[in-house]
Parts: sequence; C-alpha cells; structure tokens
Amino acid sequence: MLSPPDSRRGKLLSQYVCARLVALDGIDIALFDFDGHNALYYFLMNADGQIYMRYGGRDADSASTYLNLRSLELALKQGLEIHQNREQYDFPANPKPVFPRDMPDLKARTIKKNLCVECHLVDDFRVQAKEANGNLNRLQDLYRSPDIKRIGIFLDVPKGLVVGEAKDAVQKAGMKAGDLITHVENKRVWTFADLQFNYDKVPRDRKKVNLTVDRNGQSVELVVELPERWWFNYLDFRHWSVEPKTYFKTTPLTAKEKKELGLNPDGFASRVSHLEFYQAFAEPRWKLGDIITGVEGADTDKIANTPDLHIKLRYDAGDVLELQMLRDGKPFSSILETEQERFRK
Repeated sequence: MLSPPDSRRGKLLSQYVCARLVALDGIDIALFDFDGHNALYYFLMNADGQIYMRYGGRDADSASTYLNLRSLELALKQGLEIHQNREQYDFPANPKPVFPRDMPDLKARTIKKNLCVECHLVDDFRVQAKEANGNLNRLQDLYRSPDIKRIGIFLDVPKGLVVGEAKDAVQKAGMKAGDLITHVENKRVWTFADLQFNYDKVPRDRKKVNLTVDRNGQSVELVVELPERWWFNYLDFRHWSVEPKTYFKTTPLTAKEKKELGLNPDGFASRVSHLEFYQAFAEPRWKLGDIITGVEGADTDKIANTPDLHIKLRYDAGDVLELQMLRDGKPFSSILETEQERFRK
C-alpha cells in the first residue's frame, strides 16, 4: 500500500527481485553480515551474490530513527545506478560461508526444537560462544553500532548521508552541514546502514577515524579525533545473555561533588539515577540518590566512568559483588547479586 506500482518507489521496486528472509537457519551470515539487533535490514545485491549496499540500521533511542520512505527511495535509486556502473567499482571478494545451522548451541537450543532462528538469536549465541571460549571482546562484541551522534553527526535522514548538522568532534575535524559522507576508513558508503556497518568495524581502542565527504563536488578528507567512550551504546534493547544485570543506572558525579565528598577525583563514583521495578519497590537495597563509590574495593577504571559500566566490562553474569556506597554522606556496603540478562526470544 505504501508503494503503489505506478509510484516512484513502486517503479524502482519493479526493477528488483524482492525476497524476504523469515528464518536464518541456512543463510550465509558471513555474507549477510549485520548487527542482528536491527529491526529492519535490506541488502541490495546482484544475482552473483555481490552486495552493493545496505539499508536499515537503528540507534538505542528508536528502531526507526534513520528509516523513512524517502531515504528508502533514494537507496533504491542508488542501487540501480551502482548496478548499471558496477564495472567501475572494486567490490571485495565474498567471505567463506558461515551458517547458523552449524552453531552447536543454537542448533541444540533452537533449531532442534523447531523454533524460529531469528537475527538477535544468532548474535546472542555468537557472543555466548565467544565468552565460553575465552575470546569475548566486550567493547567490540557487546557495544555494537556506536552512535554517530556521540561524535557529532546528525544526518538529514530523508537525504541519506547528507549531514544536517555537524557538532563536537566532527565539527572540529572540519565537517559542515550539507556535506555528503562518502567513505568511512576508505570504505565506500551510500546509506546510513553502510555507514553504521563500517563504523562498527573500527577497533574500540582507536583514537581517530577517517571520514571522506563530498562538498559541492569536491572530495574532502577528515580525520576525526574520537572522544572517550565513543563506542558506548546503551545495551537495554539488546538483552545480551552474557551481560551481568545490575538493576540500576547511575550518573557520574562532577569533579566538584567528588572533591566535596573527599572521593578520588579520577574515580567512577556515581549517583543512582534509575532503579528497575523490582529494586525500586520490592525491599530495595538502594535508593535513588545513593552514591556508589567502589566495586569490590576498586574505585577507578581506565575505561568505565560509572560503576555500572565497570561491572558490565569487568565481571560476568552471576558474580556476587560488594559495593561501597554513600547515603546522606554516610558510608555503607551492599551486596549486588548479578544475574544473567533474561534471554529475549
């Protein structure tokens, strides 16, 4: 109904063979590589299996922040143009196939029970396997799809990768409103999904990222200084099974507050700003406004700026931890019994 055959989108779609994947059992997830917690994702490709571009993606705020019919129409048009001129592009060779049906835990817990193999299940079982094998990289594997707004990119969404506003790190690097983002780390990008996919590949210990923009027909190279925790993305909508559940969220204390309370100026002391329903109303151990000053005696972290982030990066689901806290200026200790995040099916 949204794309009648005689509409612009309808005429563009008529030049594609459209297929919908309803289960991932036998899908090559090395070729169809994407963040499985996206609500919607399209691959524009040719009959030989060469992917031209992606369309979709999301942020932590909403599944539809970067999706609308105008940007979809633009992507469809660009995909046809790429196909018509495909000889001029240097596409990478397709990777060695990988299939969900070959993942032991997924096979045992989902496929053999005739349950649907969904995108987020594949991602979750992959990180579970990495944790079991001792090679889970929490920053890279859990904090997927870093939010481009954290470095100051605000897109004019209906226009694809045209910058609506440039702030903070990208503004300092020279990005301007009206620029068209064309490359991330020298990888060609056409859509937000392309941008997000390639930005997600940047190692989390990197201090800079290279972006290229088209400005009035001229290619401009930008080197963006990445801020602290540029990779941070709220995990709430993901429900990773390997994430230790803390039941609270905190807000970092200011330098002035730490000084007044005699706390480590470089520490991660933070004020409890949110409690999950159970902790807020069923015999709460903590109260809003309580200050967490340490976890198991540690009050600093080279990466984390809050105790809840420290716990998610340094401990496993199920760990029992002692928290050092302040309430009304008086110190006390509390026990946190973390649990495994409830698995979303």
